[in-house]
Amino acid sequence: MVMPDWLSNLSVWVGEIMIGVGVVSDVIAAIGMLRFPNFFVRLHAATIGTIWGAFLPLVGVAILSVGADYLGSYRWFMGGGALITAVLILILGPAGSHALARAAYRSKAAKVEPKCVDHLEEHIRGEERDRNA
Repeated sequence: MVMPDWLSNLSVWVGEIMIGVGVVSDVIAAIGMLRFPNFFVRLHAATIGTIWGAFLPLVGVAILSVGADYLGSYRWFMGGGALITAVLILILGPAGSHALARAAYRSKAAKVEPKCVDHLEEHIRGEERDRNA
């Protein structure tokens, strides 16, 4: 399948812009990892780096590869692989960060400070009260 030149050029430009936005997002997430005060906020920065810094560039690579005629028929394999990887990152990134945050909270490995309201602590106390009753 041969794409018109203007569509091929447009897909390459859009892909490059998405890759550039991903690079900027990774830099911002790295700065957040260094500057944020505690584990849970740093985990938030790491998740932002995963979604915007990995998912978006992979979608950009998929779009770019579809428009890159010089790749031949391999462009479809490259684009498909990038899309599958992007979807897996989109699903597993937030699930992994949630599991890390929950494990750190339950094991008391990281302090939750400063905090105003801790709904999870209230929920755990309610479970313990129900178990002991």
